[in-house]
Amino acid sequence: MADEPAQQDDELIIRDMTIDDFPEVFHIGENLFTSDYSPSMYRTWDEYEITTLYNSDSELCLVADLNDKILGFALGTTVEKSKSAWKYGYLVWLGVKPGIQKGGVGSALFKEIKRRMREQGVRMIIIDTDADNEAGIHFFKKQGFGNIQQHVYMTLNLSRKSRKKRSRP
Repeated sequence: MADEPAQQDDELIIRDMTIDDFPEVFHIGENLFTSDYSPSMYRTWDEYEITTLYNSDSELCLVADLNDKILGFALGTTVEKSKSAWKYGYLVWLGVKPGIQKGGVGSALFKEIKRRMREQGVRMIIIDTDADNEAGIHFFKKQGFGNIQQHVYMTLNLSRKSRKKRSRP
């Protein structure tokens, strides 16, 4: 009788993101932050988001890994303001593969990034999302966030010539 191969435990691991994870993290974000889902997130999500945050705060760039497959990511940074004793954490991006949301991956990522920020002396974590992102707002409320404030996004399309009405002499 042949020995059966040992089964791999289906344990979700939250770990540091590596450079090798960049393409998968980018593609998860690309599938999440679409123009249909969120015009403002769509405009700001690109590969430079990942590299910039990784180069400045790699210890706050995490992935959720299950059996060597990335299911989600969290990208954060810290901010220290002059004339303030507080250090702020900014959770810039949190994403979980479509189809597996509400399975605890986002909560596990948030729990770990919160722990790391606390270790770094962060006293307040800030996030932002679109005012109509009901799923995101619900998720962050469950994590303990409050003091919801809406912000205004405005755009100016520079590729179109303005059509000013000519005034008649």
